Amino acid sequence: MATQRFLITGGAGFLGINLIRHLLARGHAVRSYDIAPFPYPEAPQIDVLTGDIRDLALHDRAFDGVDVVVHCAAALPLADPAEIHSTNVDGTRLILEAALARGVERVVHISSTAVYGIPDHHPLIESDPMQGVGPYGMSKVQAEEICTRFRDKGLILPVLRPKSFVGPERLGAFELLYDFAFTGHHFPVLGAGHNLYQLLDVADLCDAIDLAASAEAGRANATYNVGAARFGTMRESFQSVLDRAGHGKHVIGFPAAPAIWTLRALEAVHLSPLYKWIYETAAKDSFVSIDRLTDDLGFTPRYSNTEALVRNYEWYVENRDRIAAQSGVTHRVPWKRGALGLLKLVI
Repeated sequence: MATQRFLITGGAGFLGINLIRHLLARGHAVRSYDIAPFPYPEAPQIDVLTGDIRDLALHDRAFDGVDVVVHCAAALPLADPAEIHSTNVDGTRLILEAALARGVERVVHISSTAVYGIPDHHPLIESDPMQGVGPYGMSKVQAEEICTRFRDKGLILPVLRPKSFVGPERLGAFELLYDFAFTGHHFPVLGAGHNLYQLLDVADLCDAIDLAASAEAGRANATYNVGAARFGTMRESFQSVLDRAGHGKHVIGFPAAPAIWTLRALEAVHLSPLYKWIYETAAKDSFVSIDRLTDDLGFTPRYSNTEALVRNYEWYVENRDRIAAQSGVTHRVPWKRGALGLLKLVI
């Protein structure tokens, strides 16, 4: 395939840097557009634009010479609700307006399975109703509605809905699991942990983005779920990390109903690192069909749930000293633990 120039919004984030590495390895030219600095060794190999995607004064520079945009930038669920809407909804509209006005033919939009809300059946398919939970879920629904309007205006606009994805540079809520495993503690889950729960390795998501960016327009111009093909229960997945840590610890189940009520109360007073969509679905089955992506674009994920989590854990161990003092509301740093940090004292 011919070399293309990619614009990656959110290029300094967890998905952004993994995608940039993926594209560079395939000989493509890349521009990162992110409000955050780009602190990676790949900086000399790409064009770094530091700025807000909502800053119209930067759009001529951002879109100059671009063949494909991959829109990864988003405010995450723990951010302020107004910022979530402004970034995820207004920011998406501004990026699509800029691409259309400057003749960029294809934009790959990274959405989320959060658009399905708290479902009553599985597997979820792309035609299921969208009913996002909370400001983040609703913002993803609204952003997809905007994407539909811009498809009607002529943009080739693949929309990808990935399951929660893990891999190098990923922390966020998963850092709780990795820290408990590394320090030799049992790890708590809501319920018994026997619910089927699908994850995704970021390398497989990068493959899916590559397919959406390069496939023939008539096939790519659709909405696709993305997830692991091989996955088991939440207990099995998390236990694989505890086993890799080697301390002989186990996943410990907590009764779901009282735990959820407790988490609701903690969230209300800003003492929980988890948001509603996570804790309301954590004890339930959660998996999507990837048949459309497999059939239309030839997607073949390489990593199972357990392989993805263990690969991410090994990255965490190698980088633990560097990341120990960080916390915040991005996927690249640990989320503030609040009251959940006290669990290490009792399990």
